[in-house]
Amino acid sequence: MQEIPSFIVFLMRFSFLVETYETERLKVLSVWSMFHDQDLPVRPHPADTRGLSVLEQMQHQCRSENAWFCNMLGIDVAAPPLPAEETRRGFVLQYGTDSLKRLDVLKSKTDDAWWEDEVDFFDVKRSRAWVLVRRIAHTSHHRGQQMAMLRMLNREVYSVYGPTADTGKAIVYKPSAL
Repeated sequence: MQEIPSFIVFLMRFSFLVETYETERLKVLSVWSMFHDQDLPVRPHPADTRGLSVLEQMQHQCRSENAWFCNMLGIDVAAPPLPAEETRRGFVLQYGTDSLKRLDVLKSKTDDAWWEDEVDFFDVKRSRAWVLVRRIAHTSHHRGQQMAMLRMLNREVYSVYGPTADTGKAIVYKPSAL
């Protein structure tokens, strides 16, 4: 795929959506990197199966993002949504690769008509811009659940937005090594 110059992407009316997806994927990868493999089967409460385990959250993120991009946005990266090895590292590498491919396609969509075009969103029609906003919100919601899990597991939680109470209001980024 031909690289779209960044100045053209920034001139798009919908470039804020591309930029938001770009940062959201990095936040997901940052949060996932803070887990340990032994955390994957952990649920919010061990006796309550309504709350997804860390592993199930990662599986859901990969499957649902793949389905939304393929079926609603028409962007298929031609890769299986789940990694062959369902470890923290496997998920980080698979999602990182697939979401980067999706980002590259989004950057190529410089025609406002593509973003405004109405597509199926389950049983209703919505613009692609609207669908991507909902996708980003859905991802952010699950990322928040995963950050709560990190706190319950007493893991270090590093900045994904900037200074936080966890970092003494300093910007700190120290993900676990893959």
